[in-house]
Amino acid sequence: MKLFLIAGEASGDLHGSNLIKALKQQDSTIDLRFWGGDLMEKAASRKPEKHYKALAFMGFVEVVMNLGRIVQNFKKCKEDILAFQPEALVLIDYPGFNLRMAKWAKSQGIKVYYYISPKVWAWKESRVHKIKKYVDTLFTIFPFETAFFKKYDMDVEYVGNPLVDAISEYRETRDERRTKVAVGEKPIVAILPGSRRQEVRTKLPVMLEAAGKFPEYQFVIAGAPSLEEDFYAPFIEGYDAKILFGKTYEILESAESALVTSGTATLETALFGVPQVVCYIASPISYAIAKRLIKIKYISLVNLIFDREVVRELIQDECNVDQVAEELSYILKGGKKRAQLEQDCATLIEMLGNGSASEKVAEKILTSSK
Repeated sequence: MKLFLIAGEASGDLHGSNLIKALKQQDSTIDLRFWGGDLMEKAASRKPEKHYKALAFMGFVEVVMNLGRIVQNFKKCKEDILAFQPEALVLIDYPGFNLRMAKWAKSQGIKVYYYISPKVWAWKESRVHKIKKYVDTLFTIFPFETAFFKKYDMDVEYVGNPLVDAISEYRETRDERRTKVAVGEKPIVAILPGSRRQEVRTKLPVMLEAAGKFPEYQFVIAGAPSLEEDFYAPFIEGYDAKILFGKTYEILESAESALVTSGTATLETALFGVPQVVCYIASPISYAIAKRLIKIKYISLVNLIFDREVVRELIQDECNVDQVAEELSYILKGGKKRAQLEQDCATLIEMLGNGSASEKVAEKILTSSK
């Protein structure tokens, strides 16, 4: 069997790598090609046709500025798929690109699976009709997503959340000597500023300046695999902060608290039981457009799952040095707020099930594609 996978971001690379492992375990003869990253490369034992580093554009303004490159990426991806002639296309998150690829693939008679469903429940609900038309099976990772899509009579399956699997696998296979991050004696506050240049540029300076108000702690930045160490150097100059690459889970396992950009990292942090403050800053134009279009009450996955504010979200103007420092101080001091956060993190793990998401998706793809 031949499958072509597309992941356009670091989180998609993680989920894609675990899916590849599950596919190969269930069918050792499977032939895979993909657009993705280093983790998928390791799992597949072959290089991606294109690395996701060339695909990551965030926000309305950034997309417009890079339209030429995006058009070329579409053309190249279609060429790669046609040259490979897969039985099915597996799309992993990244809806701006992948939904267009789904439409094209269906016109070519290629079966389409979508894993990590587009967040149409947040905005652009009209896109649900495109998903129904062009996607054969949609795999959801949150219970509330499944309920939403079933309203439209779609072939949708809830498989659990793959981050539960990823964190469980990390804990089972880690080298015990690396359980703690050896960066000093002070307690650690983790800083997860995102994986794209634009979001790091806007949020990391605020996070670091706020962190500077707590000299009794050390601050460890989780470096994005898509960015170079030199990129971070100007931001951390003058601060008592360290940056580590490829050790996000080690950092979270060692952290007392965290400052986290919105996105998958908020859920990862909560699954490690780490109290956090969520930070989000977009370009003024992107934020103004998003505010008019987005219908959800929260931006962090943790709050969306609970449908209430579990973690504090500081958005746009609220994401300033004073407010970040104030919220961080609340969860560092302990007390009722921290205790409630820790209790909610434990409840979250129960809500997301027992894992095995990658195995469930792999089984469905392999059995329904024969």
